[in-house]
Amino acid sequence: MASPPPERAPAAEARRRRTTVYHGHRRPSPHRPTVRGGVFSDLRATTAASSQPRPPSSSSSSAPFRLADWDPSSSSSSTPSPSATAAARRLSPLARFLLDALHRHQRWGPPVVAELTKLRRVAPELVAEVLSARPPPPPPLALPFFLWAGRQKGFRHCFPAFHALASLLSAAGLPAAADQLPDLMRAHGKPVSHSQLNLLVRLHTGARRPLRALHALRRFRHEFSVQPEVHACNRVLGALAAAGHVDDTLKLFDEMSHCSVRPMPVTFAIMVRALARAGMTDKLLEMIGRMRAEVCRPDVFVYTALVKTMVRWGHMEGCIRVWEEIRRDHVDPDTMAYTTMIAGLCNAGMVEKAEELFGEMRRKGLLVDRMVYASLIDGYVSTGRVSDGCRVLKEMVDAGYRADLGIYNTLIGGLCEIEREDKAHKMFQIVVQEDLIPSSETVSPLLARYADKGEMVKFFGLVDKLVELSLPIVEILVDFLKLFACKSGNELKAVEVFNAFRRRGHYSVGIYNILIENLLKIKERKKALVLFEEMQSSDDCKPDSCTYSHMIPCFVDEGNIEEACSCYNLMMKAVWIPSISAYCALVKGLCKKGEINAAISLVKDCLGNVENGPMEFKYTLTILEACQSKSPEKVIKVVDEMIELGYSIEEIIYSAIIYGFCKYASSTEARKVLSTMRDRNIISEANYIVYEDMLNEHLKNVTADLVISGLKFLDLESKLKWRSRDD
Repeated sequence: MASPPPERAPAAEARRRRTTVYHGHRRPSPHRPTVRGGVFSDLRATTAASSQPRPPSSSSSSAPFRLADWDPSSSSSSTPSPSATAAARRLSPLARFLLDALHRHQRWGPPVVAELTKLRRVAPELVAEVLSARPPPPPPLALPFFLWAGRQKGFRHCFPAFHALASLLSAAGLPAAADQLPDLMRAHGKPVSHSQLNLLVRLHTGARRPLRALHALRRFRHEFSVQPEVHACNRVLGALAAAGHVDDTLKLFDEMSHCSVRPMPVTFAIMVRALARAGMTDKLLEMIGRMRAEVCRPDVFVYTALVKTMVRWGHMEGCIRVWEEIRRDHVDPDTMAYTTMIAGLCNAGMVEKAEELFGEMRRKGLLVDRMVYASLIDGYVSTGRVSDGCRVLKEMVDAGYRADLGIYNTLIGGLCEIEREDKAHKMFQIVVQEDLIPSSETVSPLLARYADKGEMVKFFGLVDKLVELSLPIVEILVDFLKLFACKSGNELKAVEVFNAFRRRGHYSVGIYNILIENLLKIKERKKALVLFEEMQSSDDCKPDSCTYSHMIPCFVDEGNIEEACSCYNLMMKAVWIPSISAYCALVKGLCKKGEINAAISLVKDCLGNVENGPMEFKYTLTILEACQSKSPEKVIKVVDEMIELGYSIEEIIYSAIIYGFCKYASSTEARKVLSTMRDRNIISEANYIVYEDMLNEHLKNVTADLVISGLKFLDLESKLKWRSRDD
């Protein structure tokens, strides 16, 4: 038997394996540490002088590292690194190491530099790979990393690195920094070309920054002598047109001819759609003529897009001229063009013109779908030709189409308008027979007709039918009252109808609010107060924010400011925001009563809670700010500005003048402003006397408050003798 081969000595094995970076570590030198290790994201560096042996922490750390056996997808630690995502696994190991170093430190500094210098050199392609990673490093780290890599000896950035940096800055919301891409490239000795221009244009238009894309286009042309290509111009033109910058779009189109950039058919298509959206019909027809002369004749798709755009924005007169241009070019409109045109004409009330196109469409044998029939029915009903609408419905059914609920709602509303509720009820029965679910728009016109004519038997018969169909009857009655009570002269009749169906148990807070709102419009405050008291005593319909917002002006008009303030306090307790009309009414009532401090506080509360408060309240704060300068002339300038802009000088403005000067200056300046306004006939002599008395009363209140505060501070409040319980 052959003997086994002798084992090699450990020293011979060590001599056979060269100590290079491919075999786990590199030969140490005075300037390079020895790098041992496993995964690149967990490298361990030691100096050449440190030769003490380490205690083995695990079996993996004691085993020698072999790059051929290393799995880059495995993690070196128990906690996953920030780059351990599906996108990061597609990166090279060195790029993952650099990303981990940047993400681990979160800010640029010596620790980051020390981590990065573990690599002998960072290649330009590696810089581009790190900057284009997903997710990318944040700009406060990416830009210093880019500059640090550029300071390596003999290093020159590649074009992908510049592009990746610009994309990173643009995605981070720093478009101005991204625009410095050509300057950065020129500083590094790189030529600027169309690639950088196309990149910036794509970044800005994709982020909906068309004006910045236009600026980049012009800057490249003037500063770097890079003439834009037609595709870049088309992208900028489309972004400008979509944002509504029609003038800039026209200027850029004219600049293209000066730069010898020949427009494409797509260029003209973008231009005509922009002009169609703006309703500039004359320039639109001129642009069509240029397109026909320079590139090609517009096809049916261009014309259809024009028709859809002009119909969407309501430019029907120009749309008719475009339709004539279609016939002049001998272009056959398709079904989409006819459908869009008929819908636009019916919405604009040009039903006769829509009839002609409908007949032409049928003669050509084009498909007439349900949308065309629905547009014609809407047009007929809106012009009062309900019988023609019913005729079109019959034609649609004969053509094999089934009417939807919207068509039936339109016809029922039109029949009720011409007082043919009998046919409208038959139409409602057809809706039920076809298993369609009636909506409030279906039955509200019928209910309104029955209530208007006093036919309560038919009214409640329809209500019972709705209950039988398991429909939300209370919500339907709310919509019915919105339609019925808002009609002039039906406010009191709506209360009678409400009392009738309230006895059947059909009521809600929304119904009460509608009735109260309409009663207050006709100054029926007492009946509105009765309904409000019913809500307060009810267990099911407690007042809500809308109720209190209606009742605050009612109490102010009745002179009951205390009750209005009580409603406001209840709203604040329930964290409800009053309406603007409630704020204005309460502020006005407080000013008339002389409660200036409360009125100013309410103005500030309104502007803090409401998104767009009244301009009088905004000018109130402006006057208070002007009073801090102790200059009556500045306050007069604010008043002149209000008069010039057409805003009325309300009580709160005079109260703000009194409050501001009494707080920041003296009553003398307030009297100067009031005297100037009297001399300029802004206020009458009688009102001047009223506001002067208000000023004196406010001074007394301020003085009394100061005295009481001083006594409380000195603990002498017990020695005061109050004259009445209110004091």
